[in-house]
Formats: sequence, C-alpha cells, structure tokens
Amino acid sequence: MKALFIGGTGTISMAISRKLIAEGHELYLLNRGNRNSELPEGAISLVADINDEAKVLELIGDQTFDVVADFIAFRPEQVERDHRLFAGRTRQYIFISSAATYSKPVSNYIITEGTTQENVSWEYARNKIACEELLLGYYRSERFPMTIVRPSHTYDERRVPLGVEAPNGPWPVMSRMLRGKPVLVHGDGTSLWTLTHNSDFAKGFVGLMGNVRAVGEIVQITSDEALTWNDIFQATANALGVEFKPYYVSTKFMEACAYAPGMMDGLWGDKSHSVVFDNSKLKRLTPGYQATMTFSEGVRRTVAYMLAHPETQQENPEFDAWCDRVIEAQEAALRAVRGE
Repeated sequence: MKALFIGGTGTISMAISRKLIAEGHELYLLNRGNRNSELPEGAISLVADINDEAKVLELIGDQTFDVVADFIAFRPEQVERDHRLFAGRTRQYIFISSAATYSKPVSNYIITEGTTQENVSWEYARNKIACEELLLGYYRSERFPMTIVRPSHTYDERRVPLGVEAPNGPWPVMSRMLRGKPVLVHGDGTSLWTLTHNSDFAKGFVGLMGNVRAVGEIVQITSDEALTWNDIFQATANALGVEFKPYYVSTKFMEACAYAPGMMDGLWGDKSHSVVFDNSKLKRLTPGYQATMTFSEGVRRTVAYMLAHPETQQENPEFDAWCDRVIEAQEAALRAVRGE
C-alpha cells in the first residue's frame, strides 16, 4: 500500500506511521520535518508547508496514492485545500475528526457514529463538524473517496491523559502528586471516560486504510474500556508510587476561577460528560480488531517514559498556584456557609 500522511509524527499518527513501516508499506510524510528523525527508517520525507500548494504539487509530481490521510486539518478551508490537491490522486482520503463533535451532554452515554453532533462549548469541535459536513458533501456530489475517523482521548508514552491540567501538559499535576499535594478533579470524579493508547488506535486505523468498505463511512476508533476519572487519577498515582489526594470542584466553579483563556473549553465541551463508545462498526469493517492496552498498563509505560525524560517535566508555577487558590476559595466558601 502506498500512503501519504500530512503530518505523521503526532500522538496518533506516529504510531500509525511506525506500524505501516514495520509492515513494509510505502509511506510518504508531508510535513515540516521537525520530528521525522523519531521514525524508523523507511518513511519518505517530503518537507513542505501543506499550505504552500505549489510546493506540495512540485514534490508529489504526478504520483497517486492508495491513501492520503490528513492528521493536521482542523478547519473547513484546510479540507478544501486537501480536496484541491488530492481529488483524482488518491483512492481514499482519510480525515481525522474527533469524538468531541458529539452533542454534550448526550441523551445516551453510549456513543455511536449516529449520535447527534453539536458542541456549543468548544470551537475546535464545531470546526471539525464543519469539516465533516464539507467532506460528506464532496462524497455525495462527486464520490470523493473519503473516510472520516473519530478518535476520542488518545495518548502515548509522552503524555499522561488527565482531566484538569496545565496548558503545557500533565506534568504540573503529576508534580503535585509527587509532592503530596491535592489535585483538582472535576465534579466528584465518577463520570465515565474512555482512553485509548495510540498503539491500539493504529491497529484500527490501518485496518481502515485501503478498505473499500470504509469509503464513504464515518468510523470511531476507541478502546472499549470505560473508566471513571477517579480510576484514571488513581492509576496515575499508582504508576507514580504515590497517594492519590483528590480535591473535588464543580466544573462551573472552576470556570469562574479559570486563569487561562480557553482553559475550560475541553472540560465543558468534552471531559465533564460521561461517554462510552460502541466500536461495533469498526469491528465489522476490520474483523479481529480489539484494543488490548489497559489504561493501568499504558499509564505505567507513560509515567516511566516521562520520569526518564526530563524534557517532558515542564513545571508551571502559575498553574500550581492557581490550583491552590481554587482549593482555598472553595474552602473559604464552605467556612462561610458553615458560619465559621
């Protein structure tokens, strides 16, 4: 199989790239070349800004591909650009959307590809919905061979997936755990969430590549393991070898206290709601698919990697101080209610 990835070195796409190379497929990566050195030998690098359409056409020449997948398209104009570049040049165009596009809160916490889409709380999700609608229009009007993939919260060895975290990533929360400090947990920590290791996502994604039954379809790829946020934080604390000290705060209260613009978008628009995914469609299209990485094992690997790589341990004193202020603000409110 001959594939072209736009991007190819992110959390999701890196695992897919490695799997394809290991299986002997012909893989081209079109990106700025910043992280291609982390891939195994075998990928063919095309260094360019995807928005420079003339340069992209110069690099690919008259080549055609079995699959073109864009991992870094977030807005409709970027999908329009891809359509201009690759219509007639690929047998399958795969767009990576997001499970964040589903309506929140949902009427049924079990999510299928047919669950209503609407997300008034998060611009990222609204843009992904617009991209999907554009692609569906191309498919209906001209049979542009698209497949839409919806991942949920996918992680790798470089990032522990947490709920309330700093803009620069999870380490500031992990650091609080290591220092014996309480960590903020939205609600009471009992809402359900789904986390998918990128190695499992890659298995499902590769099964859809070049799959004629997947053309024209929308498919979600997630683990079948449903966890509460308490479970997620506890597994992370276990991997760190420390006690989990949760401090529960309502999402609304945190929003009132939020110190960074946009900090609450993903929480309101996604993580604060229970979601469990039905992967029946994926399993019909890719017989034998099964996510096998439990979060307990995945987070152990991620924590081990982060502890061994100081460059991933970026502190954030402002976030740390903000957590302390939120805790003190709620404690002060409780004292006032009690008349203390």
